[in-house]
Amino acid sequence: MATNIQEEERSLNFIEEIVEEDLRAGKYASILTRFPPEPNGYLHIGHAKSIALNFGLAQKYGGKTNLRFDDTNPVTEDTEYVDSIKEDIKWLGFEWAHELYASDYFEQLYEFAIILINKGLAYVDDSTSEQIAAQKGTPTEPGQESPFRNRSADENLQLFADMRAGKYKEGEKVLRAKVDMASPNMLMRDPIIYRIKHAHHHRTGDEWCIYPLYDFAHGQSDSIEGITHSICTLEFISHRPLYDWFIEKLEIFPSKQYEFARLNITYMVMSKRKFLQLVNEKFVSDWDDPRMPTISGMRRRGFTPGSIKNFAERIGVQKRDTLIDMSLLEFCIREDLNKKALRRMVVFDPLKIVITNYNGTELLKSEDNPEDENTSVRDVPFSRELYIEREDFMEHPPKKYFRLAPGQKVRLKSAYIIQCDEAIKDNKGNITELRCSYIPESKSGSDTSGIKVQGTLHWVSVAHAITVELRLYDRLFKVEDPSNEEGDFKDYINPDSLQVIQAAYAEPALRKAKFDERYQFLRKGYFCLDKDGSEEKMVFNRTVTLKDTWAKEKKKD
Repeated sequence: MATNIQEEERSLNFIEEIVEEDLRAGKYASILTRFPPEPNGYLHIGHAKSIALNFGLAQKYGGKTNLRFDDTNPVTEDTEYVDSIKEDIKWLGFEWAHELYASDYFEQLYEFAIILINKGLAYVDDSTSEQIAAQKGTPTEPGQESPFRNRSADENLQLFADMRAGKYKEGEKVLRAKVDMASPNMLMRDPIIYRIKHAHHHRTGDEWCIYPLYDFAHGQSDSIEGITHSICTLEFISHRPLYDWFIEKLEIFPSKQYEFARLNITYMVMSKRKFLQLVNEKFVSDWDDPRMPTISGMRRRGFTPGSIKNFAERIGVQKRDTLIDMSLLEFCIREDLNKKALRRMVVFDPLKIVITNYNGTELLKSEDNPEDENTSVRDVPFSRELYIEREDFMEHPPKKYFRLAPGQKVRLKSAYIIQCDEAIKDNKGNITELRCSYIPESKSGSDTSGIKVQGTLHWVSVAHAITVELRLYDRLFKVEDPSNEEGDFKDYINPDSLQVIQAAYAEPALRKAKFDERYQFLRKGYFCLDKDGSEEKMVFNRTVTLKDTWAKEKKKD
């Protein structure tokens, strides 16, 4: 079951406790953290939690954070991803102390490898990947030493130099650390630390054809930079002994690794590999599709940096994996947007009404945001012919129906009280128009009619309406935990995750919409302008509905 973490008084998380104890003991004069993404895809909201944690710790305790790209695999990495990662971090509101790359340290890492060889702690292995895997043994049985494990340091130094010089093909040789083939931790059984890759690197070009693996590059890069608290997710907890082993044997700055639970959210997947499948197989338009949990996708959908950081703060930092309910994320964006979103009236499914006793046009005043005590007001044109939502009229209503019906009165938002007098139908019996009358004394802000109504409808003047396209985004998956369901995770994609309304009618103030503004379409949801639009036809994405509609669906089930 998903965990919906309730708001409670903020206390120190376990990493903050460690940092405070280290500073109190004088272990460090100041802290230095790092965010080390691999530039092989776009960041997602799980990374946002890590970003908020690393940068937030540094801000709280007067330290700094480095941005270091773990670019040790030239096959999958690209400058496109580097640029997107930097944009995402800046959008979230964080600034790094130094922009660094693991490739900055390739020469230093190579020298570290030579130190291990000279100490008899690394050797070149000619075994195939299948043979090495077999040598590893099983979790209950010790591994078997490679026949190349006891090569002399001189032979290993020459072979390693030849690997660097490009004398061997990929897979012909690797460099392994000589640790312990009987260790209960499989990662300690002589791990590979260098492999041959004849591929062009996005920064170093063709200078290198051997590349360090993550476990060798990561800890040493931390040490080179003097990282005090190296924070990563729980799947790396078994890597920590190897992290410490390299630092100990190389006798370098003792960076320390700490692990926290990765972020898992209901109705989402958190895997770059799965994201790539969704993009390549056209289930989504691209990495920034507004249904994707990538930061760029969430930004395009209308999420704000504040809502994401608030979400990360609310869920906190745990030591065990949990599945966080998506409704908490949606609550955070609703809470944020309610305070800042400009109110606008947009009719999705129009039904025309004619106010038979009204002539002309007037400009009415309406607040941009009633939650803001200093709110501005805008002019909204009112005329004889208006659009309302088709669902706001019922010819034969049940009891306690407070919207429009024959003989029934409602208030038009920021305007007048009207009464439905007649429903006009076509020859098939479909209602095409409503004839209504208005109460002149009932104008909002100066109502002297004495008439009380319980329903208030949004509307748009027919003569002044602008046409817009609406993209109604919803959850991409129809089950809580698609990654743990039987079969292919893509079998659980929600077929209704996107509905498009090609022609909705909006009040003319929306013509001045800006990309950095957020809007509440009254009674409908929160929206933002999308890049696909044009001056001729603007496109708006729904960020979230006004209420949690999925909670109702779960109750039905």
